[in-house]
Amino acid sequence: MVDTAHSPRWDMRAWLARKPWKRWFQLRLIMPRTLFGRSLLLIVLPVLLTQAVTAYYFYQQHWETMTSRLAQAVAGEIRLVIDGLDSRPGADSQHDWFDAFAQTMHLTVTLDEGATLRPRPRVPGHWILQSELEWALNAQVDRPFHITPQILDRWAEIEIQLDSGVLHVLVPRERLFSETSLAVMLWMAGSGTLLIVVALLFMRNQVRPIRRLASAAEKLGKGRDIPDFRPAGAREVRRAAWAFLLMRERIRRQIDQRTEMLAGVSHDLRTPLTRMKLSLEMLGAGEDVDDLRADVAQMETMIESYLAFARDGAVEASEPVDLVALVEDACRDARREGAEITVVVEGQEATSTVEVKPQALRRCLDNLLSNACTHASRIRTTVRLDDKQVVVLVDDNGPGIPADRREEVLLPFRRLDTARNLDSGGSGLGLTIAKDIVRNHGGQLALDDSPLGGLRCVVTLPR
Repeated sequence: MVDTAHSPRWDMRAWLARKPWKRWFQLRLIMPRTLFGRSLLLIVLPVLLTQAVTAYYFYQQHWETMTSRLAQAVAGEIRLVIDGLDSRPGADSQHDWFDAFAQTMHLTVTLDEGATLRPRPRVPGHWILQSELEWALNAQVDRPFHITPQILDRWAEIEIQLDSGVLHVLVPRERLFSETSLAVMLWMAGSGTLLIVVALLFMRNQVRPIRRLASAAEKLGKGRDIPDFRPAGAREVRRAAWAFLLMRERIRRQIDQRTEMLAGVSHDLRTPLTRMKLSLEMLGAGEDVDDLRADVAQMETMIESYLAFARDGAVEASEPVDLVALVEDACRDARREGAEITVVVEGQEATSTVEVKPQALRRCLDNLLSNACTHASRIRTTVRLDDKQVVVLVDDNGPGIPADRREEVLLPFRRLDTARNLDSGGSGLGLTIAKDIVRNHGGQLALDDSPLGGLRCVVTLPR
């Protein structure tokens, strides 16, 4: 029986190596992450590729070919000048011969008799002109020469070593170089740059409404109001913006309805409780009466906790608050319960001002500190400031909560049997209310082990 798992035909590594999607996945790693970058790339990349292909084709078929033919023509005329010098030994005859070339071919030719061509380094720049002219002169003249491609921006000088001396030839640059070709290349580069700039401005205007929509959604998730948001941009973006506004109105309507319902429940429940309290006051003193009074007081406390859980921060507006001052004020009030509380601030180079709902966040801190004071004698509150987020740590030296039950304690109406004392009279909503407030600010509440030996509550709020 053949072992297909180790057979070369079923080699998984070889199969993956043959797959082109691995290269595509590597290409995706260097792709732009933003919609603006990807959209701009889709517009700019075809333009650049078209410009590159057109420039290469133009260079190969036009510029290089034309420069080569112009250089061959000039080299042939120089060869004609050299061949004609042998049949004109006199100075006057040579002068007439040079004048004829100056009038018909526009070549300025002089002969420095008895001179020797000095070896000079190659002049940098103008590599296309030099290379084509050197190739043509090597093919036509086959004598030592030197080329100076630019003199006063109008001439190219060619020096050729002859038996009688050095022949100097001044050639107009328009006979060796086409200015039209340069203009075409500059036009291609300029039009491509202009198109890229226009695409950049257009895509930025198209992406701006999407960014505003994302910013509005982020603010709504942090519990902040967005009164100045208006739908804008393309039709699809406007449609998404209108859907977002309708969703915001539905959320507000549900919150208002819940608040009104709970206000009615609060009124309906407090009325019979008030009658019960009056009836108990008329009964006088007694052990049974005292137990009933304790039950009624506990019911009032539980009702207030339930209402606070449902309505806390629902109608409060966000505003800039000094978080350090808010934490210090909450710790100052919590010290009245008898616990030792210290405040530590880290990252003071960052600003401590955060846009939050101050009353709701203060209730969150009060719940965390009250919970710690109930079960611990020493508490340390740490505020960590950062440019992107702020973190508040509440550590205590109490019994703590087992790791496998920390998620359970954050659920409504859950009280642990072994981790905390049940005689505290709590409703099981303290941590739940704190978590709900933090989540309404777009943050997170987590529980962890404390370095003091008890429980650590980690409140993370975005800027």
